[in-house]
Amino acid sequence: MSVGFSDESCILCRESLVGLKWLVKSISTLPCSAEATSITRFTDRLGYGNERKHLLGKFLSHFSCGSTLVNALSVKRSCMFGPHNISMIRGYARDTTNASIELKTDGDVIRFNVGDQSRKGGFSKKRKEMAKRSDLSRKAKLNELRFYRLKAKKKMNSPNPEVRIRYKLEKAKRKEAWLIEKLRKYELPNAAPETYDPEILTEEEKFYLKRTGEKKKHYVPVGRRGVFGGVVLNMHLHWKNHETVKVICKPCKPGQVHQYAEELARLSKGIIIDIKPNNTIIFYRGKNYVQPDIMSPPETLSKAKALEKYRFEQSLEHTSQFIEKLEDELEEFHEHIARYKKEENLT
Repeated sequence: MSVGFSDESCILCRESLVGLKWLVKSISTLPCSAEATSITRFTDRLGYGNERKHLLGKFLSHFSCGSTLVNALSVKRSCMFGPHNISMIRGYARDTTNASIELKTDGDVIRFNVGDQSRKGGFSKKRKEMAKRSDLSRKAKLNELRFYRLKAKKKMNSPNPEVRIRYKLEKAKRKEAWLIEKLRKYELPNAAPETYDPEILTEEEKFYLKRTGEKKKHYVPVGRRGVFGGVVLNMHLHWKNHETVKVICKPCKPGQVHQYAEELARLSKGIIIDIKPNNTIIFYRGKNYVQPDIMSPPETLSKAKALEKYRFEQSLEHTSQFIEKLEDELEEFHEHIARYKKEENLT
């Protein structure tokens, strides 16, 4: 019995046979699994050219026209096998190994719907770009860097002042964004505030503790690193033998000493007695002081981390000032151009 195909040439070439075998394996769970097994074995022994056409027509004549497998094979080549190139088909089959395949039956015709391939199994665009860049040779990377250097040098030496200012401004803004991203690593999580009862001191007690703290020579320095775990640790070590301790903040910006005082009082649970104009703070340990087991609070930075944070903050401050200066220069240049054009129009 002859079999009628809508597109008989769809399985006469080698790349179509690859797709045919993939399709037959996918429908091997259907009632026509015996037919599928026979076709799989037959396609492995097919030849080329007229011999293939003759053997294929002879073999398919054994199946009935109403066979489910024959109706599945009668689907057009573009719908069933996808790409025409053998390398593309192999890549298609490899990429769809992790994709979901859904079987749809429309009457006597079977169609396979391949699910979303943008899952973990597929390569994302970013991974492909990274792999492509890693494949570049050392000479290619050096040539690329040389190209960007020449491009930047051309902008720096441009005769147009606006081009030079805009190049510096873009570069400074990129650095500012990079510094802000770096400083986010040093942000500490806000710990839940601990409730403690601060001791109430009379005016006479405050005056006595103030005079006592001024006469003592021991002190704790707060330098460019700011408040970190080592400062609180030194305060507790001084409170072993003394009731009061002086904290000298140097260097200190205007108004920053009050921020240091509040932060140290929260971390050490001490009482602020006085804040002097020379950026000196006097702390009192309290009447019911008990030395904690961990004198350096865990929610503070270490000495090395505090220094790194200070350097990034200084760089960010200078970069912000430089950006403001460049913006002022660009504004002045635009005003100068507008004034010059106005004078030209008047003349």
